[in-house]
Amino acid sequence: MNHYDVIIIGAGAGGGTLAYKLAPSGKRILLIERGDYVPREKDNWSTRAVNLEAKYNTKEAWRDVEGKELHPHTNYFVGGNTKFYGAALFRLRKEDFGEIRHHGGISPAWPISYDELEPYYTEAEHLYQVHGNRGEDPTEPWASAPYRYPAVSHEQRLQDLHADFERAGLKPFHVPLGIRIDEKNARKSLCIRCNTCDGHPCLIGAKSDAQTICVDPALEHENVSLVTNAKVMRLETNGNAREVSKVIVDRDGVRAEYQGDIVVVSCGAVNSAALLLRSANDSQPNGLANGSDVVGRHYMGHINSVLMALSKCPNPTVFQKTLAINDFYFGSRDWDYPMGHISFVGKLDADTLKAGAPAIAPGWTLDLMAKHSLDFWLTSEDLPDSNNRVTVDRDGQIRVSYKLNNVEGHDRLKAQLQKAMKQTNCDVHGHDCHQGLFARNLYLGQRLPLAAVAHQNGTVRFGNDPKTSALDRNCKAHELDNLYVVDASFFPSSGAVNPALTIMANALRVGDHLLERMR
Repeated sequence: MNHYDVIIIGAGAGGGTLAYKLAPSGKRILLIERGDYVPREKDNWSTRAVNLEAKYNTKEAWRDVEGKELHPHTNYFVGGNTKFYGAALFRLRKEDFGEIRHHGGISPAWPISYDELEPYYTEAEHLYQVHGNRGEDPTEPWASAPYRYPAVSHEQRLQDLHADFERAGLKPFHVPLGIRIDEKNARKSLCIRCNTCDGHPCLIGAKSDAQTICVDPALEHENVSLVTNAKVMRLETNGNAREVSKVIVDRDGVRAEYQGDIVVVSCGAVNSAALLLRSANDSQPNGLANGSDVVGRHYMGHINSVLMALSKCPNPTVFQKTLAINDFYFGSRDWDYPMGHISFVGKLDADTLKAGAPAIAPGWTLDLMAKHSLDFWLTSEDLPDSNNRVTVDRDGQIRVSYKLNNVEGHDRLKAQLQKAMKQTNCDVHGHDCHQGLFARNLYLGQRLPLAAVAHQNGTVRFGNDPKTSALDRNCKAHELDNLYVVDASFFPSSGAVNPALTIMANALRVGDHLLERMR
């Protein structure tokens, strides 16, 4: 039997960051990752391989509520989904930690305040080398320190759009980005500002992902080890069911067992819930840490849309993900409810459009559309619904049941973007430059469907009441003395910005708690 002080299951934004935080302690730490390292190869930068052929996606199938096969757009690698994320690293707004009334219902309060997480947001921003400017985003929460790195500059087409939005009375700002770029010294910059950042693994290690920033440095400590290609099948408890006593792993068909004084689950919101449900036993028949019956419930993944604005003017931008708008995050003068967040996806090309082209506008080809499009990403908050849930069938198959809610705000957000785009005024074509806003059917259907799980969260929520939550405020299971969860499963609500930085900051916070506990 292999015995460790801490076993961390999953090497992504939560598990990888936690391993980094605990590594200097000298404690014996084991990271278990079901995948391997992303192979370094030319296809890392191929939109055809990544988007059309889905080369790096998991081949496993889940099921939807009706039992139909579902192929999740997710990846199992060291670094988790941060290997493929767009590296937009936002803090949740201060208000997101309290109760917020939406058109579609209530977004519940968190058991911790923004002020408690703030030092860890700062620590995470510094660790992940976030580039940004404080004071531009009208909704940004207070911060105890500036960004260490300047915001990534706009290319000319986006600089013009920035000015257009300002003239329309909006407050556009630079997206906080975790990329390792030095624009003042391009020759020495790790990042070369290429067009295959968002959704792609970085061939040259210039993206601030959990593998390059946290896992690799953690492994330089002799007390930290990593096991790859190892899927954790279940967690077993001791006689009184108060502690996880064994972690049961399948490594290419071979069973292995590990023991840890502390066991941390960080497999992503869907897989973490599934692991706890698969680990049911005689004394916990509904699943581990699930006396409250909330494990797997309240699944959220945001309401996301990709919209292409076509202009007569070409958009030669290479790295597009620099501009964002939060003016409608909490509502507007004529709408009292939150709408959400507007930013950009990586520049779309004809190959990517083939994977889900919008209805082509008359006179436009895919190639022409790609050359003239501004490619927006819209995010609105979906609300926790106990019927939106992850379950595990008798054969161990994951099933995800999800019904979209709180849609009205998202539709209004699209209308606000359309209105803003109509006010753009270029030097050549005037107001006629804007040709319309087209939904890019990213996978079929205008909004990102159930298979798009990049922002998955909420399935093992934390809270002060064991009757309505699975974890306490330190993300320890109420019912087990040594089990923690540090991916986005712990979120009681989703906000309307990317969850990655909040996962990282919380992992650092839980790391401090564990260091104190192990002393």
